[in-house]
Amino acid sequence: MTNNDIIRQLRYTFDYNDDKMMELFASGALEASRAQVCDWLKKEDDDSHVKIEDKELAAFLNGFINEKRGKKEGAQMRPEDRLNNNIILRKLKIALNLQDNDMLDIFDLANMRVSKHELSSFFRNPSQRQYRKCNDQFLRNFLYGLQIKYRDNAKVEDQ
Repeated sequence: MTNNDIIRQLRYTFDYNDDKMMELFASGALEASRAQVCDWLKKEDDDSHVKIEDKELAAFLNGFINEKRGKKEGAQMRPEDRLNNNIILRKLKIALNLQDNDMLDIFDLANMRVSKHELSSFFRNPSQRQYRKCNDQFLRNFLYGLQIKYRDNAKVEDQ
């Protein structure tokens, strides 16, 4: 998955408009213009598509954490220069205040079976023997499960 795919999926899932996206970036310590946000959200085959870098996505995810959990006291978290799927999954877990069972339920919504041990291996220190790299398939299914839980179910409840 590309960083652009991730940001598009989160925007769709939580129904954020351009102003909200800019607000989330600003909350994560990155001033992003409407034009930048629009270019990041465009599909790869569009001529004005711009690849979102790890640091920019990290700023968005930090802003997402601030939005969902509230800003913490003191110095704000600096955006990481490098991201991987494990870090992204951790930031989503923190932002949405998810416990392991909540995450397993979200994977189930996407029809992906993940054991509790497998899930915990994604959050271990990379130097530990039990650490496991979170592949794109896991992150893609987790984002799809979030969509079902937070967007699709919300539409059903509104009707």
